[in-house]
Amino acid sequence: MGKKEALKKETGKNRENETDRPGRESPVKEDKRAEKARAQEGNTRDSKTRKRRIPKAELKESRKEKEPWEKPRYNMWQMSAYMISLAWREKEKKIILLGLLLTLLSVAGNLTNLFLSPTILGLVERRAELPVLLAAILGFLALSILFNAARAYTDANWRYGKITLRVCLVAMLNNKLATTSYPNLQDDTFQKRMTKTNDAINCNAAAGEAVWGTLSGLLENLLGFAVYLTLLSAASPYLFAAITLITLIGYFINKPLNRYGYRHREELGRIEGKYWNLRGYAESPNLAKDIRLFGMRPWLQEIYAKTIDALRAFRRRESNVVIWGRIADLMLAFLRNGLVYAWLTLQVLEGDISVPSFLLYFSAAGGFSAWVTGILDNLLTLHSQSLDLSNLRECLEYPEPFLFQEGRPLTPNPGRAYELRLEDVSFRYPGSEKNILSHINLTLHPGEKLAVVGLNGAGKTTLVKLLCGFYDPDEGRVLLDGRDIREYNRADYYRMFSAVFQDFTLLPATVAANVAQSEDAIDMEKVTDCIAKAGLQEKTESLPQGYETLLNREVYEDAVMLSGGETQRLMLARALYKDAPFVILDEPTAALDPIAEADMYAKYHDMTAGRSSVYISHRLASTRFCDRILLIEDGRLAEVGTHESLLALGGRYAELFHVQSQYYREGDTSHEG
Repeated sequence: MGKKEALKKETGKNRENETDRPGRESPVKEDKRAEKARAQEGNTRDSKTRKRRIPKAELKESRKEKEPWEKPRYNMWQMSAYMISLAWREKEKKIILLGLLLTLLSVAGNLTNLFLSPTILGLVERRAELPVLLAAILGFLALSILFNAARAYTDANWRYGKITLRVCLVAMLNNKLATTSYPNLQDDTFQKRMTKTNDAINCNAAAGEAVWGTLSGLLENLLGFAVYLTLLSAASPYLFAAITLITLIGYFINKPLNRYGYRHREELGRIEGKYWNLRGYAESPNLAKDIRLFGMRPWLQEIYAKTIDALRAFRRRESNVVIWGRIADLMLAFLRNGLVYAWLTLQVLEGDISVPSFLLYFSAAGGFSAWVTGILDNLLTLHSQSLDLSNLRECLEYPEPFLFQEGRPLTPNPGRAYELRLEDVSFRYPGSEKNILSHINLTLHPGEKLAVVGLNGAGKTTLVKLLCGFYDPDEGRVLLDGRDIREYNRADYYRMFSAVFQDFTLLPATVAANVAQSEDAIDMEKVTDCIAKAGLQEKTESLPQGYETLLNREVYEDAVMLSGGETQRLMLARALYKDAPFVILDEPTAALDPIAEADMYAKYHDMTAGRSSVYISHRLASTRFCDRILLIEDGRLAEVGTHESLLALGGRYAELFHVQSQYYREGDTSHEG
């Protein structure tokens, strides 16, 4: 979607009042420290890789050391400069120019109102003729109307640029989430930060858009402050000093109080995350049957009520802290205004100022107080907004354990024979006390069909994730044609694989787009061929709009729902369309009955001829056609061989196979439908 289309869509929603829904050392410094540590350990890997890649263990420790939730990485001036540079980079320079113009028009309009009454009163005091008096009144009125009209017009045009930049931030965050290293998606810190980024971009009043109004307001107040200071300096510098001192006291009282929400944002993120997850579960069509059959509604309502209570309790604590700042503001404002009014009254009584001058200074003193208060209020607001924007920026700059653009480029060639090898690989998930895989040595030969079997939790899916490059091993290496995959551009490496997983999602798009995984430049001839090979041609061509039929009713009311088997075939067509050198099938047929699964695997077998393939299945008979079968137990390769050789061995594989075959012979397959 282009910038204009995104802007049109955003403004069309009229979300003005919508309420929907940070310091670490630089990656370069982390890399240098990581390189030094590896050098001390005598690591002799390629120097180019060492300079850029951060070992997972060290990256984890680095994040622990530099995860100060109490202090943002960027202050408000750095974030202000960042937003200005963003406007410049996104070719939205007009937002800066219009903001400056808006500031000048606002100050000019204020000065017009300031001098109106004293000027008219001075003319009356000098007994000016009626035409002169009327001309002065009409002149000021015309200026006021002109400035107000120009300001309204400028503000209306300024709004579009602000929305555009917020949409840019949304797109940047979506891109980060879609392209970040897979381990980051499992990282608690990254997930909590991403949850809080919603505060910066969820509506027009969010920091990603409102910060421009704050910057303009700050500049307006500074300019007005300078003009009024010039006026008041002729009256009394002590008055200026007193007003400034009192307002500064209020600022420094409120600044730490306003940071309460940021200091406790981890707690708030946890509560809000639970709230939105609960809503998602309750609204999900997949849970509708369980809610009704098991009477889950009271239970869900109880959890929902407790979550709302926790959210209210947090907001109550936050309000109890902030209210003291508001009370201090009220008392200081009373003291400040009392001093101003007392001083002006004394000057009038002593005859030191005339009536017009009294009115001018009286208005200027009140205006000066408003300018000072405005400056500090805008600084407080800017500080608060910078906290949200700093969190957003830190998400965008979150360290990547994988190489991307700086990695070695890799162009997949489906016709080439590749070898994929695991060399003494061990891996454990963060927080786990033991390895899920230990000292795995495995070679996937060119064109080989490899089956991986084992009980649930044995490490089958983890093995696939290591092969696909979703994770790097804690020990050992994954090698593509003898080269460590950590050297490659990881995005390029992903292009080497076409996969069908047990859990998958149909995009809210057409059948053709779901196969091609794209909305543009779809090769319809290839789409048709892949759907035909997957055995879904007859079904697809019987749909209302054929290959252009929409899927996913959560988005489109007129979308079509495919059965489980039909969806599996669509996923096969998608895998065929990608035409990658490696094919990974991670229990994609787990929800099918044994006969349907055997038929599906037969199609996979035929369609992937000549390519290296890895099949994972909990039904051992389904993968008997594979060249080699691996049985994983307790994170290790327990048995390796063909189906016949493993049966002849009479070991664990043979035991599991006989148990399953007996189960199916007894006819207990009704649950599989």
